[in-house]
Amino acid sequence: MLKPVHLLLPLLAAAFVPTAFADTSPTPATDPRIEHLLKQLDQVQHIGDVAISPDGRQLAWTMSVKDKPVIELADANGRNAHVLDVGAKLAECSKRDIAWSPDSRQLAFIADCSHDLTNTQPMHNDVYLADVGGKAAPREVASLTGYARAMAWTNNGKSLGFLFVPGATRHASATAAGKEQVGVIGEEGIEVQHVASLDVASGTLHELTPASLYAYEFNWSPDGARIAYTAAPPPGDNNWWINKLYVQDAKPGATPRVVVDPSTVKGSLHGLQMALPRWSPDGSRVAFIGGLMSDQGATGGDIYSVPANGGALSNLTPGVDVTLSWFSWTGPQSLLVSQNAKGKVQLAAYTVSGDRAKAQTPYFTVPAMIGNGRAVLGVSLSADHRMVAFSQSSFEHAPEVHAGPLGHTPPPAVTAFNAALKPSWGKAVSVEWTNEGRHVQGWLLYPANYDPHKTYPMIVSVHGGPAWGVLSSWPGTGAMYAATGYFEFMPNPRGSYGQGEAFVQANRRDFGYGDLRDILAGVDAVEKMVPVDDHRLGLTGWSYGGFMTMFTPTQTQRFRAAVAGAGLSDWQSYYGENRIDQWMIPFFGASLYDDPAVYAKSSAINFVKQAKTPTLIVVGDRDEECPAPQSFEYWHALKTLGVPTQLVVYPNEGHHFANPKHVRDVLQRSLDWFAKYLPASK
Repeated sequence: MLKPVHLLLPLLAAAFVPTAFADTSPTPATDPRIEHLLKQLDQVQHIGDVAISPDGRQLAWTMSVKDKPVIELADANGRNAHVLDVGAKLAECSKRDIAWSPDSRQLAFIADCSHDLTNTQPMHNDVYLADVGGKAAPREVASLTGYARAMAWTNNGKSLGFLFVPGATRHASATAAGKEQVGVIGEEGIEVQHVASLDVASGTLHELTPASLYAYEFNWSPDGARIAYTAAPPPGDNNWWINKLYVQDAKPGATPRVVVDPSTVKGSLHGLQMALPRWSPDGSRVAFIGGLMSDQGATGGDIYSVPANGGALSNLTPGVDVTLSWFSWTGPQSLLVSQNAKGKVQLAAYTVSGDRAKAQTPYFTVPAMIGNGRAVLGVSLSADHRMVAFSQSSFEHAPEVHAGPLGHTPPPAVTAFNAALKPSWGKAVSVEWTNEGRHVQGWLLYPANYDPHKTYPMIVSVHGGPAWGVLSSWPGTGAMYAATGYFEFMPNPRGSYGQGEAFVQANRRDFGYGDLRDILAGVDAVEKMVPVDDHRLGLTGWSYGGFMTMFTPTQTQRFRAAVAGAGLSDWQSYYGENRIDQWMIPFFGASLYDDPAVYAKSSAINFVKQAKTPTLIVVGDRDEECPAPQSFEYWHALKTLGVPTQLVVYPNEGHHFANPKHVRDVLQRSLDWFAKYLPASK
């Protein structure tokens, strides 16, 4: 349901104006101190895609240099780094989805020269090919009217495959601003994402998958003759939660074959989600990650395997006590897996024997966030699997490119873009506690200039999801509270990633109860560690965290101020308002119409007369995942009951805000709100 915070906005972000649109309503007076703080916290240079060449000798990554999107090339150790010359035509265009050719001589990428923040104008994506050893400008292979992403070469180097939405006006994601709901609803303006292939020599485009299926992820077979992909009938934003695994010939008009259908399969995958399909090296099997997931991209679960032509499904990793989030085959019987282990990231080898995969001693464990741009916790591997590259950041260190041999020493940083940046907040520690027989973990940021002889207020930030988890990553503006004198506590209660599927599924049909008890027990544990004033607790969250921020004040008066971003106040009305209702069945066990009671028991609106907490509410007017009426409903209730509240709604924004001015406005409003009702100093 809800995207991980670090992929959206810095943990709280999203802003709005009192019961109207942000562009026309009064905005808070700019506090020069806050403006200086936010600029200071936002100095980081962000790294996008990271890719190591198949021969392991070269690196490529995307980033912005002086506000211009660039592709940089370097040796595998980071030396001789330079910007790829793309010519004046592409200088201002975004460059993404970089992909090395199998011979390591060429780099393909997608250029997007549009700058439409409203998600209403037709998109134009172009595919380019750069000869990294030559001086010629990159060659345009295809000009596409639509949205393209997830580019991958066939092993013979003759074709590029990617996901393609012809005529798209928005990114293919439920977190993007939704289309205006006018006309014949559910029948007009539906955009379909295909697996497409592009002949590199001729530039000929082929749409491989049928219009009746919306494809989400795909993978070439080793010989390039077939594709495996996850797909469901359109609309794609809603139906990812019921996707099936298909295999078909890599030809237009080929007949897809269903290999796995979670709605009918028996065992641990029944009714759950699938992601990251990957062919085995010999082409005989397809493996994927399956589990209870709250959004595409928030991947976590067990690794499953199935014969490519259909047959018995095997859970290769049943009962593991970590969350597997990314993997790659490294041999006929071996996998490289990236996993969340109680809030830390591990890279580990798994040996496959029959229908089981056994984890070996992890190569390394880092209290950090890693990724390759395409996948959270994903890495880029050389063809011989000896070299690895990814971006990495933590609470202590801003993002850098890391690369080196795959071994038991974490690869070092090979860039120093952000080396001069130091945290504007205090130290970060992992906190662990037990509650109701469960072991729980979270992260605590200390306030800047911490003095153990003083008492401090604390803001509890609940992550989105619920199937997600907080990892140590450079928070930037997400640490603005710790930078201004607050403790920030980020718990991973039941329902979170990091401790296996049983822990992820522990709050099914129980939203807001067991996870809240875990959070409150975590607050108790923190208060035994550091001098937190229990009478100065604040609460915030986005998405599922926004729901928890609305629900919690109806269950306890412990929090003195709250900021709810893109929240949910009434699961019953929400069921009919959102455009992703398929996600709810796995978590609630039935539709609203079959079991209204399970939805009612977790609806904040049913207990709202108990709420006394001053609450700032923010949401986008085109949010498909957490529609604005949910925020209006909660705001209206608090206002009617005389509880201090403010609702701010931003135009042309979805679940993931696109306009930097709107993001900045939310951050300032959030700081102002807590400063008013929960001052950092008495």
